[in-house]
Amino acid sequence: MAAAAAAAAVGGPQPPQPELPAPGLSLDKAATAAHLKAALSRPDNRAGAEELQALLERVLSAERPLTAAADGEEAAAAGGGGGPGAAEEEALEWCKCLLAGGGGYDEFCAAVRAYDPAALCGLVWTANFVAYRCRTCGISPCMSLCAECFHQGDHTGHDFNMFRSQAGGACDCGDSNVMRESGFCKRHQIKSSSNIPCVPKDLLMMSEFVLPRFIFCLIQYLREGYNEPAADVPSEKDLNKVLQLLEPQISFLEDLTKMGGAMRSVLTQVLTNQQNYKDLTSGLGENACAKKSHEKYLIALKSSGLTYPEDKLVYGVQEPSAGTSTLAVQGFAGAAGTFGQLDSSDEEDQDGSQGLGKRKRVKLSGSTKDQSIMDVLKHKSFLEELLFWTIKYEFPQKMVTFLLNMLPDQEYKVAFTKTFVQHYAFIMKTLKKSHESDTMSNRIVHISVQLFSNEELARQVTEECQLLDIMVTVLLYMMESCLIKSELQDEENSLHVVVNCGEALLKNNTYWPLVSDFINILSHQSVAKRFLEDHGLLVTWMNFVSFFQGMNLNKRELNEHVEFESQTYYAAFAAELEACAQPMWGLLSHCKVRETQEYTRNVVRYCLEALQDWFDAINFVDEPAPNQVTFHLPLHRYYAMFLSKAVKCQELDLDSVLPDQEMLMKLMIHPLQIQASLAEIHSNMWVRNGLQIKGQAMTYVQSHFCNSMIDPDIYLLQVCASRLDPDYFISSVFERFKVVDLLTMASQHQNTVLDAEHERSMLEGALTFLVILLSLRLHLGMSDDEILRAEMVAQLCMNDRTHSSLLDLIPENPNPKSGIIPGSYSFESVLSAVADFKAPVFEPGGSMQQGMYTPKAEVWDQEFDPVMVILRTVYRRDVQSAMDRYTAFLKQSGKFPGNPWPPYKKRTPLHPSYKGLMRLLHCKTLHIVLFTLLYKILMDHQNLSEHVLCMVLYLIELGLENSAEEESDEEASVCGPERCHDSWFPGSNLVSNMRHFINYVRVRVPETAPEVKRDSLASTSSDSLSSLQSSRRPKVLQRENSGTAQVFSLVAERRKKFQEIINRSSSEANQVVRPKTSSKWSAPGSAPQLTTAILEIKESILSLLIKLHHKLSGKQNSYYPPWLDDIEILIQPEIPKYNHGDGITAVERILLKAALQSRMNKRIIEEICRKVTPPVPPKKITAAEKKTLDKEERRQKARERQQKLLAEFASRQKSFMETAMDVDSPENDIPMEITTAEPQVSEAVYDCVICGQSGPSSEDRPTGLVVLLQASSVLGQCRDNIEPKKLPITEEEQIYPWDTYAAVHDVRLSLLQRYFKDSSCLLAVSIGWEGGVYVQTCGHTLHIDCHKSYMESLRNDQVLQGFSVDKGEFTCPLCRQFANSVLPCYPGSNVESNLWQRPSNKSIQDLIKEVEELQGRPGAFPVSISSETNLSKEMESVMKDIKNTTQKKYRDYSKTPGSPDNDFLFMYSVARTNLELELIHRGGNLCSGGASTAGKRSCLNQLFHVLALHMRLYSIDSEYNPWRKLTQLVEEVNSQQGNEEQQPEVPILYHDVTSLLLIQILMMPQPLRKDHFTCIVKVLFTLLYTQALVALSVKCNEEDRSAWKHMGALKKNTCDAEKSYEVLLSFVISELSKGKLYHEEGTQECAMVSPIAWSPESMEKYLQDFCLPFLRITSLLQHHLFGEDLPSCQEEEEFSVLSSCLGLLPTFYQTEHPFISASCLDWPVPAFDIISQWCFEINSFTERHAEQGKALLIQESRWKLPHLLQLPENYNTIFQYYHRKTCSVCTKVPKDPAVCLVCGTFVCLKGLCCKQQSYCECVLHSQNCGAGTGIFLLINASVIIIIRGHRFCLWGSVYLDAHGEEDRDLRRGKPLYICKERYKVLEQQWISHTFDHINKRWGPHYNGL
Repeated sequence: MAAAAAAAAVGGPQPPQPELPAPGLSLDKAATAAHLKAALSRPDNRAGAEELQALLERVLSAERPLTAAADGEEAAAAGGGGGPGAAEEEALEWCKCLLAGGGGYDEFCAAVRAYDPAALCGLVWTANFVAYRCRTCGISPCMSLCAECFHQGDHTGHDFNMFRSQAGGACDCGDSNVMRESGFCKRHQIKSSSNIPCVPKDLLMMSEFVLPRFIFCLIQYLREGYNEPAADVPSEKDLNKVLQLLEPQISFLEDLTKMGGAMRSVLTQVLTNQQNYKDLTSGLGENACAKKSHEKYLIALKSSGLTYPEDKLVYGVQEPSAGTSTLAVQGFAGAAGTFGQLDSSDEEDQDGSQGLGKRKRVKLSGSTKDQSIMDVLKHKSFLEELLFWTIKYEFPQKMVTFLLNMLPDQEYKVAFTKTFVQHYAFIMKTLKKSHESDTMSNRIVHISVQLFSNEELARQVTEECQLLDIMVTVLLYMMESCLIKSELQDEENSLHVVVNCGEALLKNNTYWPLVSDFINILSHQSVAKRFLEDHGLLVTWMNFVSFFQGMNLNKRELNEHVEFESQTYYAAFAAELEACAQPMWGLLSHCKVRETQEYTRNVVRYCLEALQDWFDAINFVDEPAPNQVTFHLPLHRYYAMFLSKAVKCQELDLDSVLPDQEMLMKLMIHPLQIQASLAEIHSNMWVRNGLQIKGQAMTYVQSHFCNSMIDPDIYLLQVCASRLDPDYFISSVFERFKVVDLLTMASQHQNTVLDAEHERSMLEGALTFLVILLSLRLHLGMSDDEILRAEMVAQLCMNDRTHSSLLDLIPENPNPKSGIIPGSYSFESVLSAVADFKAPVFEPGGSMQQGMYTPKAEVWDQEFDPVMVILRTVYRRDVQSAMDRYTAFLKQSGKFPGNPWPPYKKRTPLHPSYKGLMRLLHCKTLHIVLFTLLYKILMDHQNLSEHVLCMVLYLIELGLENSAEEESDEEASVCGPERCHDSWFPGSNLVSNMRHFINYVRVRVPETAPEVKRDSLASTSSDSLSSLQSSRRPKVLQRENSGTAQVFSLVAERRKKFQEIINRSSSEANQVVRPKTSSKWSAPGSAPQLTTAILEIKESILSLLIKLHHKLSGKQNSYYPPWLDDIEILIQPEIPKYNHGDGITAVERILLKAALQSRMNKRIIEEICRKVTPPVPPKKITAAEKKTLDKEERRQKARERQQKLLAEFASRQKSFMETAMDVDSPENDIPMEITTAEPQVSEAVYDCVICGQSGPSSEDRPTGLVVLLQASSVLGQCRDNIEPKKLPITEEEQIYPWDTYAAVHDVRLSLLQRYFKDSSCLLAVSIGWEGGVYVQTCGHTLHIDCHKSYMESLRNDQVLQGFSVDKGEFTCPLCRQFANSVLPCYPGSNVESNLWQRPSNKSIQDLIKEVEELQGRPGAFPVSISSETNLSKEMESVMKDIKNTTQKKYRDYSKTPGSPDNDFLFMYSVARTNLELELIHRGGNLCSGGASTAGKRSCLNQLFHVLALHMRLYSIDSEYNPWRKLTQLVEEVNSQQGNEEQQPEVPILYHDVTSLLLIQILMMPQPLRKDHFTCIVKVLFTLLYTQALVALSVKCNEEDRSAWKHMGALKKNTCDAEKSYEVLLSFVISELSKGKLYHEEGTQECAMVSPIAWSPESMEKYLQDFCLPFLRITSLLQHHLFGEDLPSCQEEEEFSVLSSCLGLLPTFYQTEHPFISASCLDWPVPAFDIISQWCFEINSFTERHAEQGKALLIQESRWKLPHLLQLPENYNTIFQYYHRKTCSVCTKVPKDPAVCLVCGTFVCLKGLCCKQQSYCECVLHSQNCGAGTGIFLLINASVIIIIRGHRFCLWGSVYLDAHGEEDRDLRRGKPLYICKERYKVLEQQWISHTFDHINKRWGPHYNGL
C-alpha cells in the first residue's frame, strides 16, 4: 500500500502537461483531425502516429479525474462544479472529430452505417421491456423478439405470447441458431453479406488508432474510482457516483456499436487485441499515473480473493488460513478456506459446529484444477478487464447493454463468452456478497442467456474452457457456504451435511442465475452428453445433489404448539425443483434412445453410490426414526426417474440396474415414510407444527412439483414392491401407517402408537396408498399421450377449468425442451377430445365468468378415475367436488339415481418389467387384512368407514383382475408348517383364497372386551405384540394350544423377513433370528392386561361379501346369482349396468368376476345363496358406543330442525321483501272506491326494516326510504352525432368534448349570462348535466330514529367495512345494498290523493288564476315550517346531504356567489336530473310504457316533497314570475323598456320549457291537484310550440320563409287558425321579420341552412321531435305524482299517445286524420297577441345581437343516448399505442398508464408526477369527468378499474383471449379480443349507476390512484 500512496502523492499536483490541448488546437479540431488523417494515410505514417498519440495522451489523460479522486471525499466536493464535466465533454468532442477525420460526425455515422452487413437485429433491452416469444419459430426456449421484428414477421396462427422482460434480453431476429428462418422479419430476411460493398480502408482508419486509447482511458477511470468497501459495507453511492461520471463515455461506446457491423468489427479488434492491452496497461512505463492505476488494479484483484498469476508466489503462501490449510490438501476445501478470510460474511462458517459438517469431504478429480477455477484470473485484453470491472461494479446497466450490443459480431461473441466463463467463479463470489442480489441476478442472466442458448457456442466453450467443470464446481462452492449437520435419523453421530434453508442464499434464491445457466447448457445435446460421459463430473454432481437430500427436516411436535412457524419450506421446495429436478429433466431429455443406455447406467451407478454413502452417513439400518419427515429426497428421485427412462425408452433390463434386496428395503423406507406422513398430516396429527406442515404436504403434490416429487417416490415404491417379498412389503405399509393394532377381529383393541381418533383416517390413508400404488401406471406402461389425457381428465373432473389454469395444473416436464410443451398440438387435441368449451355467460348480477372447459359425458362415463383424482388433489375438498359432479352426471343421464361409489376403472396393461407388483395382491398378508376388515365392517366395529369398505373392495377387484392366468381347482390344501400363518389360507392366489372358510380365530383382547365372557378355551400366551390367528379345524386348534402356537403378527413377520434377507447374504440362512421388539412400539405399563380369546367365525371372503350385500341393501337374501337366469353373463363379462353404482353394485361386480375366474367359486356362491342366511345377530352396543350413536342422532335432528327454520325464515323474508316493495309509496296502492258515503281515510303504511313495526310516517316519528345519493355526469355525455366515438389509437384521432350535452348547456348558460339579468338567467335553464345529483333507493323503509341508532352501532363496529360510516354510508339492513342517506316519506293519506285526481270541469282561465294564487301564497303548506317538527328537521338534513353530494362547482353558477337563485336553480335541477336519467334508463323514450322496472324502487315522489318544501321558502317576485308572461298580455311594454338601464330579463322564448314546468310545479303547494297540473302543461305547451315554430323559421331559407308567410296569411281568418301550424308559422315569420333576426344571413350562415326542401310531413316531424323531450319528461312526472301507468306504443305514435295521456288532446279528437301536432294547442289568451308579445322581446334583443339571438333559438332536439367509447377489436392496438405514450402533463412515459373510457383522456395511474394537492391524476380526473365516477382501462393490465367517490374496485376485463379468459396484468400475453357482452354490461352499470350495488370488492383509494 505504501507504494500506492506514494504514487498518489506524486500523481497529485503534476504540472507538466496542460489539461487541454493548446488553445490553437482546441479551436480548430476539425482541421487538426483532417491533418492527422492525411498524415496517417501516407505509406510511412510513423510521424503521424506519434503526433496522434501525443494528442490523445493530452486529450484523454486520466490525470484530471485522478487528481480529483485522489483524496476521496474532497474530490467529490470539488468535482461538483462545471470543471470535470466540461473537460470530459471536450475529450468526447475531440474523439468524435478525430474519428470522423475532419468531416462532420453525423455524416461519418451515416457513412459507416452504409457498410453494415449485419443480418441480426440484436436490439438489447432492459427489464420491463415488452417483447414477444413465438414457440412455433423458436429453436431455443429462450428465444425472444422485439415488438418491431415481431410485427414485421408473419406469426399468424403461431403459439406466441407477449411478455414483460424480467431481466432484460436481446432480439434474436436473424439468428438461425436460435430461431427458424421462417419467423425472421422482413428487414432481417433479405440482408446477406454478399451485396454489401467492402469497407474503404481510410473510413475507419482513425477509429483503429483512437479507440484503444479511449477504452484504456475508461478502464483507468474505473480502476481509479473503485475503493475497496470498508468493513464489508460496499459504498454503493461511491460506485454509483463513478458510474454517473462515466455515463457519457459508455453511451458514446454504445452509440458506436449501433453504427453497425463495420464499426463493431473495429471495436472487436480493439477489445480483444492482447498486444495493445499489454502496451498500455502493464504499468511498466515512466508514467507515474499509469503505474498507480496498475497498482489499484492489482489491489482490487487481490481484495477479490483472486491471484494474479505472476504474483502467485507472493500471495500464495499466505492464502490458506491456519485452520484450513490441512483441508487444502484434501481437495476443494482449500478454496473454501480462502473464502473464509476474504469474505467476512462467511466467517461464521469457521466455527465448531461447521467443522463437523466440513469433515466429510469428497475428493474432486484434482486439487489444482479447482484452485485455478476458483482463484486465478489473468487478464490479457481490454475485454477481459472491462468484464472484471463490470462485475466489480455489480453489473451497471449501461455496461451490460454495451457488452451485449456487440454480440452480433461473431468473433466478439466467442471471445466474450470465453471471458465470461473465465470470470464465472468471480461472478458467483460477487453475487453472494451483493446487497442487491436480485438486480444483479437479473443482469447476469441477461448476459448469460444470450451466450448459452446457442448450442454451437456452448459446445465450443465446453470443449475449450471446461465450462461444465467450472459450473459444477462453482455451484458446489456456493452451496458449501451454507451447510449444516443433518439431524435425520441418528442425530448425534450423523456425518451427513445438508443446506440450511434459512440462509439468505436459499431464501432469496441467490443461486438462481447459476442454476439457470446450468439448465440452459444441459438442454444442448452435445453438452449434456459430455456431462453424462464424464464420471468425475457425475460424482461431483451427485455430491452436490446430496446436499439437498434430507434438508428442511420436520419433527413432529407432541406437546406444545410450535412457537415460531418457519417458512423455510418455500426455499427448500424451490431449491430442490430448481437445483436438482430441473437439471435432472434436462439430462433425461437426452436419454431417449437405446444408444444412450450407457449414460443411464453411469447415472444410476453414481446415484446408488451416493445413496449408500448417505445411508452410512446417517447410520441407517432398518427403522426410520419416529416422528420426523423430510420431503426432500432428490437422490431417490434421480434414481427413480433414470430407472423409469431406462425401461420406457432405452429397453434396458430393469434387474440389471437394480441393487440387492437389502438396498431395496432401505430405499423404500423414506419415500414410504413420506406417504405415511401425508396421511398423518391430513389426520391432523401434526397440528402442533402449525400451518406450514400442511403447506409442505400440499406443495409436495402440487402440479408444478408433483412430477419431480410424489410421482418418482411412488414409482420407486412400485419398483421396490415388485422386487421385494410381498408379505414384507404389505406389513411394512401397515406398520408405517401405525394401524397394525387395528387389524384384529376383536371388537376392542389397544393401539400403542396411535390415538383412537386418528385410527380411522390412518387406516383409510394406508388402504388408499395401496390402491394408488397398485393402480397407478404413470411410469409403468402409459404412453405420454395417455398420461396427458389422464391428467387432464382428473383436473376437469374436479372442477370446470379455464384453458390457462389447465395448462398450469397439468404437470409437464419442467424442462422446456422435453416434448410436451403446453400449447403443443397434443395438448389441444387431447383437450378437444375430452372436454367441451362453455363460452362465458353473463349473469344479471354482473358476476363475470370466464370461458370454461367441462368434461364430455363419455369421459364421465368411461374415463373418470378417482385414483388419479386423489393423487392430484391439493385440497381434500376437490375429491368431494369430483364425486359430487360425478353423482350429478349419473342422475342427469339417468344411469344411477342414488349416491354412487367411485367407479372402478380398467387400467393400462403393466409393462412386463413390473409384473412383480401384482404379487402384492396375491399375498396372504393382504388377504388376512382384507378378510379381517370385511368381517369388522360386517360386525359394525367402530372406526371403520364406507371409505374403508370402498378401498377394500377396490383391492379385491384389482386382485381378481390381475390374477394368475390358470388356476388348478384342486390345490394342495396344506403347506409346510414353517409358515406361521398358513393356517389362514392355503395358497397365495386370491381367487382360491376367496372361497376358503375360516372357522376359528384366536385374538388378543383387553380383559374388558365382550369376547372374553364367551371364551371357553384355555388362554394361550404369546410374546408377540398383537393380533390374529386362526385355524380351519377345531381339532388343529386344540393341538396348537399345547404351547406351540404362534400368533400371526405383522410386525414380527416383517422383522423376520428383513432378518432373513440380511442373513441370506451372510451364510447363516437356516438360523431363525428372534425379531427384537422395538421399544418404540410397546408403551410399557400403559396397556391393560391382554388375554386371548377364540372367536368362531365360519366365514370366507365370498360369504362375507354376500352378507355385506344383504347388509347394504337392508334386505334378507338380496343377492341372487345373475348367471342362474342369464347364462350369457358369463360369456360376455363387460356389462354396462355394473359400471356405475354404489356398494351393492360393487359387491355384485366382484362376485361376478369371482365366479368367472373359477368354477369352484361359482358353485360356492350358489351354495351360500341357497342356505337361507339367518339374520345378522343384533350387536351388543356398549355404553360408549350408545353415547356416540345418540350424539349422531341428536346432531342429525338438530340439523333437520335448523334446515326447517332456515326455510321458514327464507319464505318469510321473501314475502316481506315483496310487501316492502309494494308499499313503499302511497301512489302505488289501488285507488279506493269513492262511492261509499264516508270515505275511510287510510294512510300509507311503511314497514321499518330495523324494528320490524309497521305504521304511517308521522311528523314526530317520520319514516324514510333508504337512498343512495350520487353525483352523476352521465347525462352530460349524450352526444348529437350519429356515429359512436372511438377510443383514439393513433396520434391523429382525438376526442373533443364540444359536442356533448353538458358542453352545449354550458355554452348556452354563459351566453345568456352575458346579455341578460343573472337572476332571470338562472330560471331559464337547468343545470346538473354534469355533477347532477341522482337519487336511487332499494325500496326499503326505516324509522329515522332507528336508522340513527343503526349508524351508531356501525360506528362502534370494529370490523373493516368497505364503506365509511363517518361519511354517512351504510348498507341497507335488509338487502345489504349500499346507501348513504335517508329520504323522509311525506305523511299523507290515500283518499286525499284520490280526491285531487278527480277531473273538474272548470275552464282553463279559472284554473290559470287558481294556479297563480296558489303560487303567490308563501309557504301555504299543510306542514307549517315555523314549528320545527322532526319531519322538517329531517327534510332539511337530507337537503343538506343532497347539496353535499356534488362539488361546489356543479352547484354555483350565479355571478353573485351564494345568491338564493342559485339554490333555487339547484333544487329544481335535481328533479330534472332524476327524470332525465330515468328516461335514459328506459331507453330514451317511453314506448315501452308500463310501470318501469325502477317503478317499485322509485323515490321521485318523496324527493319531490322534499324539494317542493324547500323551493317554497323562496317565493318568486310576482313581477318576475314567468307564469304571468305566459298567461297575460302585458300592456305597458315600451315604458318598461325605456326606464331601466340594467340588463333585460331573458325573453320567454329563450326559456327552457321543461325547467319552467318544474319551477311551476314545485312552487305549488303539495300534493298537487291533477287539473292544476294539466293546466300548467297546457300553457307551457303553447310556449314550446311557438319555440318550435321560431326554430323552424330560422332553419329554413329566405324563399321558403316568404312562401310560408303568404300561404299562412291566406288561412289566417279560418275558424281554427290558432290550431294550424301553417297560420302560426306565417305569423311568427311576419312578426320576427320586423327585427333583424333574419337579416344578416352572410355567407357563413348558409352552411347551417339545411338544403332539404321542407314538405309538410317533414315540418310536422320536426315540430313533433322538438316537442317530444318535454312531453316525455312531463309524462314521467305525471306517472310519479299521480301514479298513473304509462301506455305503451309504437315509436311513430309516441307523440299522440303521450299528448292524449297528458290531456292535451281534446277527447273528441278523431283519429282517422293524419295526426297534426298543432291540434294539441289550447291557447289561454288569443294566440296572435301573445305570440307577437313574445316575438317583440326577441326583436328588441336581436337589434343589437343578431348572431347570438339566432344561436339561442336553434336547439338540437335529438340527442343520442350516452355511450362509453367504442373499443377496437384487438387489444394489441390499444396496448402498442398507449404503453409507450407520454403523458401530456409530465411528458414522461407513465409506469402505469390508464385511459378514461368515457372521454378518452390518457392519465398516469398512481403517478406522483401528476399529483395535484394530494390528489393523484385518476382520482382528479374522475371528479372532473364523471363527478366522482371514473372508468379507466389500465393499459398494462387490460383490467378496468372503477373509481366511485372515495372508493375504487377492480371491475374485470372486457378483453378475453381465444379461450374466453381474462389475462390480468397480461401475464400470459396471449392475443386478447373485445368481449362485446361484457362491455355492454359495463356500460349498463355506468348508465344505471349500479356500480355500488353490483361490484362487491370495494376499497378506499386515499386519493392515491
